[in-house]
Amino acid sequence: MEPFVRLDAVALPIARPNCDTDQILPARYLQKPRSDDFGAYLFRDLRDRADGAENESFALNQPAYRPARIVVAKENFACGSSREHAVWALYDYGVRAVIAPSVGDIFASNAAKNGLLTVLLPADVVDGLIDRIAAEPGLHVTVDLEAQTVSTADGDTHAFSIDAYLKRCLLEGLDELGFTLTQMERIEAFERDYAS
Repeated sequence: MEPFVRLDAVALPIARPNCDTDQILPARYLQKPRSDDFGAYLFRDLRDRADGAENESFALNQPAYRPARIVVAKENFACGSSREHAVWALYDYGVRAVIAPSVGDIFASNAAKNGLLTVLLPADVVDGLIDRIAAEPGLHVTVDLEAQTVSTADGDTHAFSIDAYLKRCLLEGLDELGFTLTQMERIEAFERDYAS
């Protein structure tokens, strides 16, 4: 995994509550191999009209939002089924952080295991960010994991909480196995002490 320390990037507004994992990654792509670029399938049914034409009104289809690496979404983002593929779609597209008032529990766990930071902020703060991002396409948002803040260039800053273990893993780019390997000295000492 890539370490996540600080990210200053274009933010994508998702102004719909309860955007579930099937909207993030439609079920028909679940059979694809992990080697596929799941970013190409991100929000596919929202990005395309029923006739296959591009839905120009969906933010990700607008040029200013295409380089987005941060998603700012309404409450209950990524609810629904437990598909890890939704995380893969976001990550493969280039998204490294999701900011929302709440996210699906299983999604949060899958995100952490794949190096995608989920930041929970109050609904009024997120609504204000979404309104601002929609009014200023291409607006950069900064997520500073070390400082545990989300900010914009004009100084609008909001603190967030994060589990210490998850923070360390993200800062150091460690998955669960990688973290376990950093503890080998302690594990071996325990084994020696336990064996005697």
